[in-house]
Amino acid sequence: MLPEVTATRYVTPLREGGSLPGIVEADDLGTYVMKFTGAGQGRKTLVAEVVCGLLARHLGLRVPGLAGIQLDPVIGLSEPDEEVQELLKASGGLNLGMDFLPGSLGFDPLAFRVSAAEAGRVVWFDALVGNVDRSWRNPNMLVWHGNLWLIDHGATMIWHHNWPTADAAAGRPYDASDHALAPFAPDVPAAAAELAPQVTADLIAGCVAEVPDEWLLDEPGFDGPDALRGAYVRALAARAPTIHERVTLGERSRDRPSQAPGWLTAGPRRKGGEQK
Repeated sequence: MLPEVTATRYVTPLREGGSLPGIVEADDLGTYVMKFTGAGQGRKTLVAEVVCGLLARHLGLRVPGLAGIQLDPVIGLSEPDEEVQELLKASGGLNLGMDFLPGSLGFDPLAFRVSAAEAGRVVWFDALVGNVDRSWRNPNMLVWHGNLWLIDHGATMIWHHNWPTADAAAGRPYDASDHALAPFAPDVPAAAAELAPQVTADLIAGCVAEVPDEWLLDEPGFDGPDALRGAYVRALAARAPTIHERVTLGERSRDRPSQAPGWLTAGPRRKGGEQK
């Protein structure tokens, strides 16, 4: 199971995310970005963070370390922000923490170059887990000590919000046209050749086994946490072998040109440099 610590101090909220994560200190003297069971997205966001975060790390991608964090709601009594106070009060018990990366910077494609190979690995992984939240609008990547780190996997595996659709999810395509790494010509076929054979049922099962039972209880249609874990394994194992064949790069989005290389160089440009 995940290593477990106890929160000793709530430091500050991080208002960039819709779930209002916060920075906390814990009894192991570590500092964590904490996501709460009482947030609007609920415990499935935490499940997605654990499964995808551990899977990414097994595949050699950089993801902050994860830990379960026990929270005593009394910590919220001195919090002056009523919204934060209510969140802390609603999140007593086990929550999720990610190692805080001090001094890290938000990813900027104009300031940090990514190789086609690394971009391909990230795009392939996001296609595998159906990540809908790594676009130019919200890259969810950090640069720390000169390396690219992936964060915030709560908006992945969207089929687990409606399990009857999970079987169909194996064949669902992945539109990476607006992916934050599209400008770097991601080599998705090479990534698939390297990573897909590693995504075995045993590997996925090992990652899912780290999810605490209490986050998997009372799911309609499943007879307990182990049955639900099996459903995650089947969905991801079925998607891994061929998802690279259904990744789309380079198409226009509805509200602006894609950041993919072809759209950066082709066609006349409007005033200010934006393409038509």
